[in-house]
Amino acid sequence: MNITWWGHATVAVADRGTTILTDPVLRNRLAHLHRRRGPRPALAAAPDAVVISHLHGDHCDLPSLRSLPPSTRLVVPRGAGAFLRSRLGPGRDIVEVTAGESVDVGELHVRAVPANHSGERTPKSRIRAVALGYVIEGTRSAWFGGDTGLFDEMSALGPLDLALVPVWGWGWTLGAGHLDPAGAAEAMRIINPAQAVPIHWGTLWPVGCKRVRPDRFHRPGDEFAELSAAAAPKTDVRVLAPGESLTVAA
Repeated sequence: MNITWWGHATVAVADRGTTILTDPVLRNRLAHLHRRRGPRPALAAAPDAVVISHLHGDHCDLPSLRSLPPSTRLVVPRGAGAFLRSRLGPGRDIVEVTAGESVDVGELHVRAVPANHSGERTPKSRIRAVALGYVIEGTRSAWFGGDTGLFDEMSALGPLDLALVPVWGWGWTLGAGHLDPAGAAEAMRIINPAQAVPIHWGTLWPVGCKRVRPDRFHRPGDEFAELSAAAAPKTDVRVLAPGESLTVAA
């Protein structure tokens, strides 16, 4: 299993000849989020499938999804299918799942797992679907947390070879349903994966935030690594730069 972090919550997971892309944001600008650190995602080929954790715009980016071929399977939370079909047009291969359900993509097994995060499209929107995470299983197993706080079922996710764990967001503060570096380190203590890669940090940044709290753009990944060394010493944390890859250890 090889993974490439393209920034924020976008990760390409390649294994057994199949590629799954998580929460793709494939453009440089997203609404009011103007800054992208690192290269714009450059996919060698279209993924075989995409997993969407929830409907927030920085995880379910419609222009990015439209840029993918209709044959790319979209695995989405139950309740999100009608919204996506209406926005993406006919002919899309959309599979809705809820926690505990699974779908096979090539030789990979994708299992939907709980997440602790709000599921509406926007704060006042009636469009909503319960947020999920996913465990991708092939030669190795990887948990993609999407965007989540701690949740009761977290201890049942393992054993895992890799955790793709959210450690911050895109601003200088976090609301409920998020993990900061300390919360993400606690998650590693609970899950105890062999390896972990911090995601959902240091990629997209609103104009002006650099003057307010620049440390929240640059520091969360390293802070998570430092805190995890104490909370989960058996977990090997790898802090990647956007566009950097990692082969998951045996």
